[in-house]
Amino acid sequence: MQTNIHTIRRYIRFYGSVQSVGFRYYARKAADLYGATGWVRNEYDGSVSMEIQGTQQQIDDVIDGIQRGTYIRIDYMDTKPLAVIPDERGFSVRYH
Repeated sequence: MQTNIHTIRRYIRFYGSVQSVGFRYYARKAADLYGATGWVRNEYDGSVSMEIQGTQQQIDDVIDGIQRGTYIRIDYMDTKPLAVIPDERGFSVRYH
């Protein structure tokens, strides 16, 4: 992904029914589909963390794609802006 003036990066922590429901699978699938980059991982407290980079529309589309998962229920998202990582490629699932 080439960065441009409209590229942003966000750290998002998702709370709700977000583990053992395919959340990371849907996140990676949607990020690949919409051209966003970054990573996603389960946290020990039952939440899921994500760093995602793209346009605001791409990020919104990825979150919408995740929410289409059958058993996924996002109750709350804590979002923080981050510095863009130039020339980042791909979206991965991370493990502790």
